[in-house]
Amino acid sequence: MSQETSKGITYPESTDHARLWEHLQNLAEDVDGIVPASIDVQTFTSSGTWTKPAGARLVIVEVQAGGGGSGGCPATSAGQGAASPGGGGGEYARGWFAASSLGATESATVGAGGTAGAAGANAGGNGGASSFGSHITCNGGGGSQAGTASSGSSSSLAGADGGTGGTGGSVRIPGSDGGCSQTVSGFPIKMNNGGGSALGALQRSSGISVGSTGGIAGNLYGGGASGSSNGPSNSSAAGDVGAAGIVIVTTLKA
Repeated sequence: MSQETSKGITYPESTDHARLWEHLQNLAEDVDGIVPASIDVQTFTSSGTWTKPAGARLVIVEVQAGGGGSGGCPATSAGQGAASPGGGGGEYARGWFAASSLGATESATVGAGGTAGAAGANAGGNGGASSFGSHITCNGGGGSQAGTASSGSSSSLAGADGGTGGTGGSVRIPGSDGGCSQTVSGFPIKMNNGGGSALGALQRSSGISVGSTGGIAGNLYGGGASGSSNGPSNSSAAGDVGAAGIVIVTTLKA
């Protein structure tokens, strides 16, 4: 014979071994008090306030910062090329917390994506930081520098740095760096992808073209934008925006 706790944990029953049965019953009831009965998920794609649910026991927090925007490119003359690097991906962290260690409410701050560099020699903006109260902070990816017109045999610019250096959490993943830009003998080489994040894939470069091509926006959540480029004798080109971050709070309830 057997019995069950309120959450379905089965334990044996035997009138011939009453003390053993009592021990197993107590053990099963202790476990029953720990096993979560339900799960509450609060997702923030913009900044807001998390409210602790009734019966909360364990809280899992995921924080993703915003990705960096990419720079613009100046106009080019005959024999010149230009390309801006990619923006960096935002930093990610995850932490587990006893519900009792958190306040009744906590602020959830979601970092914006970095701004696009306007057409011309204009840098992209940095991605915004995301956080959950004072418990976890994550830094945004860097915005990329502007492209420069060049007619040399080879000219390159480093991609923007991925986000790193935040605090808190038990798992932390830095954002990846943006791709470098390069021009060879006045033509852009498309290596200027946007940096990826833990929750946002790397963004491809704009493809093969000797014309004027803008950047491509970063991928949600927290991806950096790919850079812009210009072949010879083209007008200026703009970069694009990084992707915003996100905060996800999962609560296991009694």
